[in-house]
Amino acid sequence: MTLPFSTVRDLLRFAVSRFNQANLSFGHGSANAYDEAAYLILHTLHLPLDLLEPFLDARLSAAEIDAVLNVIERRATERVPAAYITQEAWMHGFHFYVDERVIVPRSFIGELLQDGLQPYVEDPEQVSAVLELCTGSGCLAILAAHAFPNADIDAVDLSAPALEVATRNVTDYKLDDRIALFEGDLYAPLAERRYDVIISNPPYVNAASMQELPAEYRHEPDMALAGGADGMDIVRRIIADARNWLTDDGVLVVEIGNERQHVEAAFGGLDLVWLSTSAGDDNVFLIQAADLPV
Repeated sequence: MTLPFSTVRDLLRFAVSRFNQANLSFGHGSANAYDEAAYLILHTLHLPLDLLEPFLDARLSAAEIDAVLNVIERRATERVPAAYITQEAWMHGFHFYVDERVIVPRSFIGELLQDGLQPYVEDPEQVSAVLELCTGSGCLAILAAHAFPNADIDAVDLSAPALEVATRNVTDYKLDDRIALFEGDLYAPLAERRYDVIISNPPYVNAASMQELPAEYRHEPDMALAGGADGMDIVRRIIADARNWLTDDGVLVVEIGNERQHVEAAFGGLDLVWLSTSAGDDNVFLIQAADLPV
């Protein structure tokens, strides 16, 4: 009897067909069925994630085939994000542990941190204090620690389970001496101090959009996504108090996804600077400390 699958190429073709048949949604690290299939197959077979071609015609054992098919079927039937299956996520070359306690890292602020938020931060090496609100897995706090090498980072989240994940990632990067994690509601758990930079990828999905989210996003914690009727509930509170926590020449950077219309309706009187990312100019805004409400 000839087995229906014998090589990586066979499994890749099947996985792409299965994912398309299931009409899966992507956006948690992969943009399409092919990329996600390749990632899941390589990860399951413990192969380098950036080297598919040399292994396409490798013949697999029955146990390896079964392991890959189980992963493919779980992704297709449960609609669970691939990152929760592999318990890992990659963002701008950084690797993070993730599970269902946190949303899958995918922030565009990560792109901006690669350049140390220049030109809005004149010299990243002169930044001494950074605050991240709604840290989740701790990914942006870790990227901030690398972007601002002389800064101490405070990172806050309301979710104790999320902070357990963040603690693991901070420890993995050996940044326990530079990143302090706080459980609480935005600024509430912090000691009085001033920050050069405040960053946040807060819950911002409006109520109508929450009802329309694909099944994959429903596996993520609601509290990390839902931002109220117009998506701005948490953003309003971040902006309202930010001036009290920033240095005079500090900056606030907030990610808001597809909610620019609601941001401008809520904060149209503020001097918002929309930052360019790979997704365009509508996903992240910056406000200088001097332009924030007192």
